[in-house]
Amino acid sequence: MARSKAALLLFGTLCVAGTGHAQSGVTLYGQVDSFVGSTRAAGGDRAYVLGAGGMQTSYWGMRGSEELGGGLKAIFDLNGFLRVDAGKSGRSDTDPMFTRNAFAGLQSNSYGTLKLGRNTTPYFLSTILFNPLVDSYNFAPSIFQTYKTAGSGALYDPGIIGDSGWSNSVVYSTPVLAGLTVNLIYAFGEQPGSGGQNKWGGNVLYFNGPFAATVAFQQAKFNGAPGDVTAPAALAGFGRQNAVQGGLSYDFKVVKLFAQGQYIKTGVDSASGDIRHANGQLGASVPLGAGSMLVSYAYARTSSNAGEFRRNTAGLAYDYNLSRRTDVYAAYFYDRLTAQAHADTLGVGLRHRF
Repeated sequence: MARSKAALLLFGTLCVAGTGHAQSGVTLYGQVDSFVGSTRAAGGDRAYVLGAGGMQTSYWGMRGSEELGGGLKAIFDLNGFLRVDAGKSGRSDTDPMFTRNAFAGLQSNSYGTLKLGRNTTPYFLSTILFNPLVDSYNFAPSIFQTYKTAGSGALYDPGIIGDSGWSNSVVYSTPVLAGLTVNLIYAFGEQPGSGGQNKWGGNVLYFNGPFAATVAFQQAKFNGAPGDVTAPAALAGFGRQNAVQGGLSYDFKVVKLFAQGQYIKTGVDSASGDIRHANGQLGASVPLGAGSMLVSYAYARTSSNAGEFRRNTAGLAYDYNLSRRTDVYAAYFYDRLTAQAHADTLGVGLRHRF
């Protein structure tokens, strides 16, 4: 009873404190996405699953701000992934609690925004904003050909090294000027004598009515601790990776079109030499009833001294809005590498934002 009274007293104190500072606020937010379907790896048997994060990976977080005066705000965001099917945090058992974002920063109307901590990379933002299936790790061809590994014979393609978010990073974003924004990121290696072991990059985003465009670049010299790459022995001699991409979209109202092009060079000090990856994506979003038909196709070619392979990837989905915050969807994904049987995933799911 005493503990209950203390808890009620604390809750009441927090409520009073919250009303006394109208210029401060904390928001709990996120989304929950789960689907039922089946998946089949290349050459494997079909498995029936209740999967997490069909259209988007589930997450939850807390964010807030405080007005400091003169158009300046203190901001923070603590945001982590969820696996709804298992009731676990993170995208895997090794993910920290707030892998999606964990930063404190300052935001100014005149001078832009500075964020310190773990930050989503500008490169990832350019990737997801210019394809119709956004950041689906189950159905979006752009995500598969950028952030997932692939291999055929002696050739291994690591995709982007360094994840979609970087720890120990600083991000600076300019104010929006005539639809144009520049975002820059730098991640420290934090190892004595390894000042050159870092990750850095940035993007330019432009939005003007129905037209949008982006250019993004990033360089990674480590993943995890400097010199340590979370990858198979094929990358034992990894030195650094450079990646660049461009994207366009145009909304004709009856259809919104998307296009992307990308080149990734992964430096490897071995007989196989550098790994060169080039890919392009075309997509469309067509309003249909209370939802949208989403279609995307991507083609990639990966090569090195060890050989080459090509990849054809397609995604198709219908997303139906039940309300402003809840939608249901049906989706199909197809993926095929040279000289391999195709892999595919299909499912129907529900997504709710809060």
